[in-house]
This record gives sequence, C-alpha cells and structure tokens, in this order.
Amino acid sequence: MIVLVVGLLLFLGPHSLRLYADDWRSRRIASMGEGRWKGLFSLVSIVGLALIVWGYGLARASQGAPLWAPPVWTRHLASPLTLVSFVLIAAAYVPRSRLRALVGHPMLLGVALWALAHLLANGGVADLVLFGAFLVWAAVDFVASRRRDRAAGVQRRGVWGNDLTSVVVGTVAWYVFAIYLHGPLIGVRPFG
Repeated sequence: MIVLVVGLLLFLGPHSLRLYADDWRSRRIASMGEGRWKGLFSLVSIVGLALIVWGYGLARASQGAPLWAPPVWTRHLASPLTLVSFVLIAAAYVPRSRLRALVGHPMLLGVALWALAHLLANGGVADLVLFGAFLVWAAVDFVASRRRDRAAGVQRRGVWGNDLTSVVVGTVAWYVFAIYLHGPLIGVRPFG
C-alpha cells in the first residue's frame, strides 16, 4: 500500500498546486521558465503514475477480505459512467466544444465519474484508496476551478459540431480501452 500512496502523492500533489500553493507555483514557473516547469511536472507525474499502477497491483494482490461486496448492478453501471467520463475527457482537448463550454472543466468531471464508477464496482481497500483519492481530488479541484473561473469572469463559447468530435473520440477510446487494454493492463476484463 505504501507504493500506491507514494504514487498518489507524487501524481496528485503536483496536480493540486493551484489549490494549495498557487503563488509558489507561479513563482517557480517564472523563475524556471514554463518549458522547464512543464518538463519537471511531467517527469514527477509520470513517476507518480507508474508507482500508482505498480502499487495498486501490489495492494490488490496482498489485500485480505474486501470492505464490501458490490452488487452486480454496480458493475453494469460502471460501463456507462466510464463511457461518459471518456467523452468528457475527450471534450477537454477539443477546442470550442459546447460541452467544454458548459462544464468548464470536463477533464476533472470525467476523472470524478471514472473514480465514482470504479468505487461503486470494487470493494477492496486498494480500490477505496485509489479511486477515493482521485474522486476527492477531482471534486475539490472542480469546485475550486469553477470558483476561480467565476472570479476571473471566464466565459466559454463553443459550437455543437465540435461536441460530435468529443463523443466519437471518447467513445472510440473507451471501447478500445475496455475491450483491448483494460484486461492486459489492469488484470480485469470489464466485458468478460
């Protein structure tokens, strides 16, 4: 479990700097330069993500009895929730989509839905630590980001045609991951 927790700290810590150390972050970017900052941020995030994957596998293999036994219907609910989360995450990268304009921060909402879906469908301690940490982080960051947008008077506009791109890209990515990658990478095949 230690490896998982260290990975979460290394990944979510830097992703939370705007929440608890925005001035420090701004000073570091100004002193290092944006390129060096992004490079260091990416390196720490990649190490954190690798430790999360490794630590989650270790924790799942060594955990005892689950905390709860999720009903079968929660596994069925996880599929559409993760589909929506993939569409939202895709919308974060599609410029000028109405979905992005409406939600404001679709990546954070997508991560929150992904984490919630996995919390509902899994009942182990490692699941609670991993998905609970991501759910809390995404929810807190979403609220803080929306508050920051309102204070800055941020207004987003988008066109419906770009939403089709978000839906298609998100759906294809979800399908490929669920059918071909989830089993080999995670060890669980969502569809059999």
